[in-house]
Amino acid sequence: MTAFVTHLEAAIDGTVLPAGTVQTTHGGRPLWVRYDLDRVRAAVDRRTWRRRPPDMWRYRELLPLSGHPVSLGETMTPLLQAPRLAAHLGLRNLLIKDESRLPTGSFKARGMAMAVSMAQELGLERLAAPTAGNAGGALAAYAARAGMEAWVFMPADTPMVNRYEAALYGAHAYLVDGLINDCGAIVREGADAMGWFDMSTLKEPYRIEGKKTMGLELADQLDWRLPAVILYPTGGGTGLIGMWKAFAELEALGWLEEPGKPRLISCQSDGCAPIATAFAAGERFAEPAPDPQTVASGIRVPVAVGDFMILDAVRESGGAALTAEEGRIGEWMHLANALEGIALCPEAAVCVGVLESLVRDGVVDPGEQVVIFNTGAAQKYVEAISVELPTVTPPVDYATLLP
Repeated sequence: MTAFVTHLEAAIDGTVLPAGTVQTTHGGRPLWVRYDLDRVRAAVDRRTWRRRPPDMWRYRELLPLSGHPVSLGETMTPLLQAPRLAAHLGLRNLLIKDESRLPTGSFKARGMAMAVSMAQELGLERLAAPTAGNAGGALAAYAARAGMEAWVFMPADTPMVNRYEAALYGAHAYLVDGLINDCGAIVREGADAMGWFDMSTLKEPYRIEGKKTMGLELADQLDWRLPAVILYPTGGGTGLIGMWKAFAELEALGWLEEPGKPRLISCQSDGCAPIATAFAAGERFAEPAPDPQTVASGIRVPVAVGDFMILDAVRESGGAALTAEEGRIGEWMHLANALEGIALCPEAAVCVGVLESLVRDGVVDPGEQVVIFNTGAAQKYVEAISVELPTVTPPVDYATLLP
């Protein structure tokens, strides 16, 4: 652990647990990593961060790792203006943070880079996780980089590319006749027999610290001024929770140029919407989604162990948890990709659909700065891309090629 970590804290009741030892959950619920922010403030400032290489490790004083990271080059991802998509939606200032540029093609690289680094630092050798898609590939890649063993369990209908990449990186990869929570049960119940450590979402405290760097990086890229609204696709929720934690830490350090934090919009498909359903009902805990179905495989999570953390963050921010129509995901995906040349994944396309509704209903003002997180690369979701290409036969009548 770095000198700045003080302890771990149970998110459900504030129970303090020691840092520097292998920890999972408390009462089946997630743990926060807590830092001595006064010591961080005395040891580093934002200018020092800016002088370091532009990657997630530049913020190391707010990360738990003390040794060398297990890294595949987790570069700062671009924050891209999206003027044509903005105009289509009725906005003037829309940005897309493109996490598809990370190793293994998704934001999951941040969490697994940190979690595998900490697993290595704490002396673990065998790791396992359930996955709905990108997390399994990321675990497999970082375990390979660290010289560790990895087991990955995924639903049988997981996208083809995700299935292949986990095996390609050398993981023991298995398909499961069930959903991601069924895969999670296999990992949990096999821990004693197999001797592996459970790397499931929020079942260990460090993936969230890696995902937190999305928020640190966003603030850095915007010169320490946060946007008005952030739309984030939500499955297990570590990305959204991690960013909210990052903003709170920056605020406590006094490193934000303006008061206030963004309104967080948790985005789900109406085919799998446990968080949005709980939000609408005014509940803090979510009921499992019945018959979850969505082409956005990364958010096909029927129940999230950190449900209350997601809902707390959304409500504290003045935001909302909302759904977009499952049947239109392909439409929004094609729209954003064609207008901006950014390979938006189905999960990010859900955010486009939610934003369309928010602007139409006057919840988001046309002049507000809005950020959508593209959490993965569209190319990894071949099953979600339905395109029929016409055929031409020489000699070509070129007039027929005009739109």
